[in-house]
Amino acid sequence: METSPVDRANDLLDQGRPDEAAEILRTLINENRAGLMARLLFARALIASGDIASALETARDTSTLYPGIAQAALSLGEALLAAQLLPTAIAEFHRALRIDPSLDDARLKLAQAWLEAGEPAKALEALDAFEDHPDRDALVERAKTMRAQQRSDAGYVRHLFDQFSTDYDERMRGQLAYAAPEILRGLADLIGLQFAKHDILDLGCGTGLAGIAFKDIAARLDGIDLSPAMIEKARARQIYDDLRVADLETALAQTPARYDLLVAADTLVYLGDLDPVFAAAATALKPGGTFLFTVEKTETGFELGPKRRWRHSESYLRDLAQNHGYEVAGFLTASPRTEAGQPVEGFAVALRKLS
Repeated sequence: METSPVDRANDLLDQGRPDEAAEILRTLINENRAGLMARLLFARALIASGDIASALETARDTSTLYPGIAQAALSLGEALLAAQLLPTAIAEFHRALRIDPSLDDARLKLAQAWLEAGEPAKALEALDAFEDHPDRDALVERAKTMRAQQRSDAGYVRHLFDQFSTDYDERMRGQLAYAAPEILRGLADLIGLQFAKHDILDLGCGTGLAGIAFKDIAARLDGIDLSPAMIEKARARQIYDDLRVADLETALAQTPARYDLLVAADTLVYLGDLDPVFAAAATALKPGGTFLFTVEKTETGFELGPKRRWRHSESYLRDLAQNHGYEVAGFLTASPRTEAGQPVEGFAVALRKLS
């Protein structure tokens, strides 16, 4: 018995040949011979081949043609998830489950989307609704690990700032009175850094607001950020010598002592335990180099605030500085931004590497 084109495409997809599978299914669709299963499989093949834009277009068309079918909503959610459009992906997975509450694949994908959004508790809530799925246990472990870790999830931070990149400057300056770069530049001047040119690394550079504040005292200005969209905004300013998409803890740990100045404006609020950062920053700084940063304030140790930003105490920061071979060159009370119209209490800190 001859194999149907859909079965042949499914076999090719299972064999890791998504481009060939997609071509067969594209022909069926162009010839108006494709039903629901062919369209769903076509979207899967496009995602597997990396053509996310076409997968999203296909899944949207399928959802329009089959609005009451849970599998069509699931397919659209999968394409949105692949495109990192997390809020709308989550909405589609919920829609699929409203149509068919027994669709465990939708619960699994919903949990995955919540994890990508940095919401392990909501992921676990979705996973608690069923038990029998081969991929469930791995997601449960990932969610528990994320919930226990003492920093914001890197995927969550990347997604957050990719989403904000379009109007980041206007939002931060206008709505939140963001002033961390200028506060740190004022602290730099206070400790005498304005009288020389420095090799500077901007940690969590975002769109480049701190780069603007420090460019005039930079012999070299590099930047790193988790968000590719933010890096593109910073690159458009044409003030950086080098820009990289990277996690600051990893990047610093792998950087030899080459910088005179590290600047972290409103960046360490996405990290709870700063011990790894202080150690890695010491690796990246030349002897006598300076680590400038802002944090939000708490009274003891560190804690996660209600806006999912970490707060750090003065005693915690001073103890870490001493443990990692820094002297405190400057320590100021400052408000790096507002929240709901009220100043956020924080610190601006300058640490000098002793040797």
